[in-house]
Amino acid sequence: MRRPGQRPARGPAVSGGRFKGGAAPDKRGAGLDLGLVVRGHGRHYIVEDSEGRRRVCHPRGKKSDCVVGDQVRWAEASVDEGVIEAVEPRRNLLFRQDEWKTKSFAANLDQLLVLVAVEPVFSESQLARALIAAESAGISARVALNKTDLPGVAAQRERLQPYRDMGLTVMELALRESPEASAEALKPWLQGKRTFVLGPSGTGKSTLINLLIPDAQAQVGDISQALNSGRHTTTTTQWYWMDAARETALIDSPGFQEFGLRQIEPAQLPLLMPDLRQHAGGCRFYNCTHLHEPGCGVRAALEAGEISASRYRIYGEIFEELSSKRW
Repeated sequence: MRRPGQRPARGPAVSGGRFKGGAAPDKRGAGLDLGLVVRGHGRHYIVEDSEGRRRVCHPRGKKSDCVVGDQVRWAEASVDEGVIEAVEPRRNLLFRQDEWKTKSFAANLDQLLVLVAVEPVFSESQLARALIAAESAGISARVALNKTDLPGVAAQRERLQPYRDMGLTVMELALRESPEASAEALKPWLQGKRTFVLGPSGTGKSTLINLLIPDAQAQVGDISQALNSGRHTTTTTQWYWMDAARETALIDSPGFQEFGLRQIEPAQLPLLMPDLRQHAGGCRFYNCTHLHEPGCGVRAALEAGEISASRYRIYGEIFEELSSKRW
């Protein structure tokens, strides 16, 4: 099974759509223009150059490893099309992996925003998995609870309390009922960053995008026109600039039902969960699984109420999944 790399090599720093410093480019790309992948579908990619112009590009050869957020070296093939010759080294890569396939979300991210809502009730397992994937990739994250104007908000706040307790920032939003207040809460954190927005369908991702990016539909329309198709506007990862200087970006993703973590070794799992990691050093055995061994610091913390039962249950489920036979 191919693994895209749990700790990807760091690549060049990026700012405002222009790329500076970092590792030397692939020799195949020497002397070629540097661009940013802002969307992809199959073997068709939209690449934005340093001046903000976008065009359809196709990778050289049959193999294609590009994802949104990649910095690529490309050459002009015609007035509106180009050829991707090489992909620059990545700072990070956010992805999920099950037994059969790997799904990459985006590369070279600064932070992750996991958007959940009071309704529909979110899956804590999916939330935990997204945060584990971000931790594994070295990407900082926070959670936003949307639709806090609805009656069930107290119950969802309680479900998120273990995440606050382990130091994670949990923002509260009402994107439809209080759009201005929600925007003011988000903008300082988003400023100057490339933020990937992840969450299940129905949580308000489209509302968030349209609130913060007034010309979002225009950006999608331009890309659909370049691809000569509007069929894929809601099924692929989409890059949006929030400002004319191209320093602040939101990256939207399609909804998903499963979030595999097969890229992670079972022994690494507790180290990627801050509440468990805090107590894992107190175990009697260095290779403790935190499931049944005597003298386990994690289970002692669980019994003392320092780790929530729901978080420990999720740990057990994922550990069993990662420990099952891999083909």
